[in-house]
Amino acid sequence: MKLLCFASVVAAATAFTTSPSAFSSISVGERAINKVYTDGAAHRTRRSTIVMDGKANAIRDRIKSVTNTKKITMAMKLVAAAKVRRAQDAVLATRPFSETLQSVFGGLISRLGGENIDLPLLTQRDVKKVTLVVITGDRGLCGGYNSFMIRKAEARYKELTDQGIGVDMVLIGKKGVGYFERRNYPIRLAVDCGQNPDASQALQISQELLNSYLSGETDAIELLYTKFVSLIASTPSTRTLVPFSASEITSQADEVFQLTSSGGDFGVERKELEVAEPQEFPNDMIFEQDPLEIVNAILPLYLNGQILRTLQESVASELAARMQSMQSASDNAAELARKLSLEYNRARQAAVTQEILEIVAGATALE
Repeated sequence: MKLLCFASVVAAATAFTTSPSAFSSISVGERAINKVYTDGAAHRTRRSTIVMDGKANAIRDRIKSVTNTKKITMAMKLVAAAKVRRAQDAVLATRPFSETLQSVFGGLISRLGGENIDLPLLTQRDVKKVTLVVITGDRGLCGGYNSFMIRKAEARYKELTDQGIGVDMVLIGKKGVGYFERRNYPIRLAVDCGQNPDASQALQISQELLNSYLSGETDAIELLYTKFVSLIASTPSTRTLVPFSASEITSQADEVFQLTSSGGDFGVERKELEVAEPQEFPNDMIFEQDPLEIVNAILPLYLNGQILRTLQESVASELAARMQSMQSASDNAAELARKLSLEYNRARQAAVTQEILEIVAGATALE
């Protein structure tokens, strides 16, 4: 067997020479190779060429690492998509309550149309101090979602302080809390955002805001959150929470979104909802409580509902940003794996060519 292998090597080496004896050596080599290939045991143990140099092995390990990373990022994208669906269902579940509240409020305002509505939450004040409610996420890996909101909050804080207006902050989300705490901003309240906001979380925030406003500690409350537009776009937005505007509450429209999939790609369908019609109260209806007191009791519920809705919308924006970020990471990993495979194949080919040249050189030296 050793003699047979030696004959095949010599035949392969002499095939690269130009001497007449090379042609007779080729035929001997072919017969030897055919005999080896017909041997069952040798065929079962035959293996492909293995590149043992350090560069090729390092590239192969890198390809495996990049491929595993792509699997992780794709899994994170699918998890974020499932959570977007859950956020979508949460928004739809709270919609009937919001519609009923808006309808009752509109009917009461119409009933009190001829009267001067003098309620603390509907009264405009001279603004000497403003409370900024800033909603960020608890985690990263979501592109520029957190950084955009932090920059917008900083810009608004600077704008108000330059006008001589006092500012304090209510922070929702670990990223925003960590950033502003390290820079010694005035913080009134700091809470986590979570991935599934509920009414109790919104109630904790709204009670703090109402207490500070009704006690005169602040004159206006502004909310900074990320408005969900689509899976690839979201807009940092600012709105005034308190004091309320009766006309704005009764005329404010709403919209809901639904995550869809087609051909393996995710999309969003948005649906504009009409303004809830004001509930009609007969003129001869007698209220057990004064309508003003009922309106005053509805306003905190409205505030709680608005905070819950913006929390849900911010979470949906964060998850959509994470989906997009993980998709980009997966695409980059696939492209990197493709380039590394080309580099590995070139290194493997260069190593095989080098081995052939060494065999030829050794055969030439034996002549």
